[in-house]
Amino acid sequence: MRLPDVLDTPPGRALAWFWAVVLGTLGFGALVLQILGPPPPPPKLAVAPTPLAAAPPAPPPRPQRAPESPIAAPDPAMLEPASGLPRIAADGRMAMNVYAAGFDTADRRPRVGLLLAGLGLNGADSEEAIRTLPAGITLAFSPYAARPLPLVEAARAARHEFLISLPLEPQGAPLNSAGDQALLVAAPAAQNQQRLEWALSRITGYAGATGALGTLRGERFANTPEPMAALLRSLAGRGLLYIDPRPGAADPKPAWGRAVDLVIDDPPARADIEANLNRLEQLARDRGSALGLAAIPTPVTVARIAIWATGLAARGVALAPVSALAHQPPQPEATH
Repeated sequence: MRLPDVLDTPPGRALAWFWAVVLGTLGFGALVLQILGPPPPPPKLAVAPTPLAAAPPAPPPRPQRAPESPIAAPDPAMLEPASGLPRIAADGRMAMNVYAAGFDTADRRPRVGLLLAGLGLNGADSEEAIRTLPAGITLAFSPYAARPLPLVEAARAARHEFLISLPLEPQGAPLNSAGDQALLVAAPAAQNQQRLEWALSRITGYAGATGALGTLRGERFANTPEPMAALLRSLAGRGLLYIDPRPGAADPKPAWGRAVDLVIDDPPARADIEANLNRLEQLARDRGSALGLAAIPTPVTVARIAIWATGLAARGVALAPVSALAHQPPQPEATH
């Protein structure tokens, strides 16, 4: 039978209609797809980035307050309850920060600092120094001062940062003596620790310590590595900085601090003091910063310092407390 004859039968006509519908539907679907365009690509799954190894935290910067800020009063949270000795507070605050004098850390001028030691041994001379000298001068009180507390309060009110002097065995001992509480090279470690704590207990509210005790500089003790290292570890553990009175000495790691660059009253004549102050200022210009030491607050020394310090700003130099000149100890290398 021919195909036209088959399609003319009822079953043939039904089959023809079926395929006509199927082909028509497919054609219509193709037309719709052509009009709509290809389907959008499937969305990409978000993949979390591979976490990087955490870098070791940098040491926190040492905060400095505004120049007009007063010196903070002693904080009980930073004193050991039984002994009254300085300690690092539970929240991490340290004496070298809390009791530091205000300074503008954004100041880009050369910085020069001066530490005046021997406060408290002569009441009248000490009072004159506190009253006369600008706040940027840092003071160091002798542990042998008979009545230091009124002078300490006056220094704090005048915005003078201050340190405690430590009686370290000097060069030329026993002819040169640092007193009956001196830390000695040949003494047992326990005795030196006891004498260190005695010195640290004499006053409160200081930012650090120094080996400058009047004209003595504790050379013999400081030149002996083991006892000096123990002293510096103790100071660092209490949050105190250390100023070494030996010009050119190495930084006092692990404590914050530095050595002085020049002793300005050795010899203590007026002309020599003036010349040394000018040398100190030039060192600051050459190096960016410089720190001087005056051993005793005699009237001539205080007068020369006051005149010199008054003109520093006009000469383009910033007067800075020792806390603003202290060097940070080396940080331990991070382990990976």
